[in-house]
Amino acid sequence: MPGLMTPDAGPRGSRGMRAEVAASWERSAAAGVDVTQREAPIALETPDLRGQREAHPLARVLPLLDDVLGREVRACGAVMALADAEGTLLWVCGTPERLREAERIGFVEGSNWDERLAGTNAPGLALATGREALITRDEHFRSSVRSWSCAATPIHDPGTSRLLGVLDVTGGDAIVVPQTMAMLRAAARLAEAELARQAPPPVPTERDTGLRLVLELLGHDAALVTVDDGRGRLSRLRLSRRHSEIVALLAASPTGLTGDELGVLLYEEDGGTSTLRAELNRLRSLLGDELLASRPYRLAAPVSGDWLAVEAQLAAGDLRGAMRGYAGPVLPRSTAPGVVRLREGLAASLRQALLRSRAPDLMSTWTRSGWGRDDYEMWLAQRAVVPASSPMRALVDGQVARLDAELA
Repeated sequence: MPGLMTPDAGPRGSRGMRAEVAASWERSAAAGVDVTQREAPIALETPDLRGQREAHPLARVLPLLDDVLGREVRACGAVMALADAEGTLLWVCGTPERLREAERIGFVEGSNWDERLAGTNAPGLALATGREALITRDEHFRSSVRSWSCAATPIHDPGTSRLLGVLDVTGGDAIVVPQTMAMLRAAARLAEAELARQAPPPVPTERDTGLRLVLELLGHDAALVTVDDGRGRLSRLRLSRRHSEIVALLAASPTGLTGDELGVLLYEEDGGTSTLRAELNRLRSLLGDELLASRPYRLAAPVSGDWLAVEAQLAAGDLRGAMRGYAGPVLPRSTAPGVVRLREGLAASLRQALLRSRAPDLMSTWTRSGWGRDDYEMWLAQRAVVPASSPMRALVDGQVARLDAELA
């Protein structure tokens, strides 16, 4: 599997540190994690843990996961864990001997392995990035964990795409093989399929066709569209840039837009009604008559999207969730006036929330990104909250000096 490190290749080895691991170390340092910290902190004591597990959706798929993955994990001397969306381990499964060994580093039920509390680790990295993660021995931030390796993948609610938690395998060198991640990925998808099977079917309204649209615009030059036909069949397509702009604008205007309104939002100069009509006809041939309505133009199905989720999380005060979901600006290369307004509005809201948060690890995520690396105000705000004794301070000071020189 490309990108996997061999068991003896740590971040200070001949191959150097992987970029995603370096970013995680920076976030851990910015959050104040101590490299010498022995154990991960306990977030839930036993009585609270019991109630949390009973109420959590992943409780319904734990037997399935233990059957398809747990037995294999125990056989190779590793442990399987399920964490919630905050990084708290709800279940840890393994042989008694291996569980006792894991207990020495605080890898126990009720402990929290969010990067901000436990340093770089696979469950924490999967939560921070929303992607599967592998962390081998010396890639761990805390020295007490460096005799272990771990791999993890997120599990999502199949109906809402909300992050439910993370499935993890932690053990020795035997897990650092491509098959581990393949098994984890397959087990997570089985769990999501089982959750979907258990979910009550949606009750259609008189006008409801059962169709659903999921749009991915963040960090993409072209929209990725997933069409759910309501019967479990999904189709996925990548739109052209112009069609991406149209669906973004229609999704942002659920009551619809007239041709004139859409033209003003779409074209920097007058694009002509015939040009717009031709683009809409081509888009309708791609999506189908049932999905693109006219008079006014609108998407005739419920729409969910990655940028809408970030907006909702910001509105709910969940800045960490918003940062986790923000994969980049909305359609970053688009110059359509309406898309520019949408893109800049979301970025400005997220940026202001970050500046107010005084959370150095979240600011570090922003300044490490392609869109935030030259954000002078954010670097200054980050410097104001990073202690002079922090190993992050030299990096922040260096970037402020770089921008001082460039701006001068």
